[in-house]
Amino acid sequence: MRIARFAKGDGVAYGVVEGELEQPLTIAELHGHPFGIDPAGVRYTGHRYPLAEVRLLAPVLPSKVVAVGKNYAEHVKEMRKLSGEDELPAEPVLFLKPSTSVTGHGDRIAYPVKLTDRVDYEGELAVIIGRLCRDVPKERAVDVIFGYTCANDVTARDLQFKDGQWTRAKGFDTFCPLGPWMETGLDPADLGLTTTVNGAVRQHARTSELLWDVPSLIEFVSSVMTLLPGDVLLTGTPEGVGALTDGDEVSVTIESIGTLTNRVVIRDLPGPAEFSRNLPGQAVAQVAELPLHMRLRPAVAAVGEDRDLLVLYRDLVVGGEDRGRRADAVHQADAD
Repeated sequence: MRIARFAKGDGVAYGVVEGELEQPLTIAELHGHPFGIDPAGVRYTGHRYPLAEVRLLAPVLPSKVVAVGKNYAEHVKEMRKLSGEDELPAEPVLFLKPSTSVTGHGDRIAYPVKLTDRVDYEGELAVIIGRLCRDVPKERAVDVIFGYTCANDVTARDLQFKDGQWTRAKGFDTFCPLGPWMETGLDPADLGLTTTVNGAVRQHARTSELLWDVPSLIEFVSSVMTLLPGDVLLTGTPEGVGALTDGDEVSVTIESIGTLTNRVVIRDLPGPAEFSRNLPGQAVAQVAELPLHMRLRPAVAAVGEDRDLLVLYRDLVVGGEDRGRRADAVHQADAD
């Protein structure tokens, strides 16, 4: 089943994407929340829309994005040529991307040209966690997985090499496109993954080439940190990474899931007069702490006409219900 998060008018909802990929698709709106504490309460509303008439959003608003580096042998080799890195790692290499890096299918990847000289694509399979979990044995990994989606672990490559650790290089706003939807009930063991830039194939591999498969990664990551419903696990990128430039259209296609497409645009840094409305960090935190009914007006006022931040704030505002329901689920699980 393909489950998408979408906006139509002023509303945001989840829905089931219906139809064959070669034909015009429709989305059947759902009442309720797929990560809620009462799955039986999720039902069809009876409203169906042509997919072309809605805006697909990032399929989840995760508390964190846990990513795995160096998980394809050929990618390790190509990175060694670029940076002189070591041999194959003895265990998975983990790093985090902030939730504010998440963006959706069709949204723009903002290239911060005054801070980096090279921004790369990295097509990946993403795992969506469906249950509060910790210390999950790999034999039970399937029990905590909600579904899978396509991801692009966008990276400022020069900053990655310069900094040594990867937070800045991987953490810019829009540097974690996810979508176009979540596919449930899928076996991730041997899926084809292809990344194209302006239609030209740049990466092609199969998930059977992963050094650590999905169950092993969930076991490893959950031994380190608690995973919450809606959290995202990026499984690593194959060889063929490369630079993007202004106007490029990058697509990540995964067999049995679909295609995630984003276009690159230049993000210039604000001048002093624009400082307060173009820096999302503190404002996002402050808005997120407000009661849901108080969020929309301050959020829109804070960002003015900045389209990228309007998208970010709208997801925070309308996503407040998502976060609230997920928090309810966590509290209920603790109580149980």
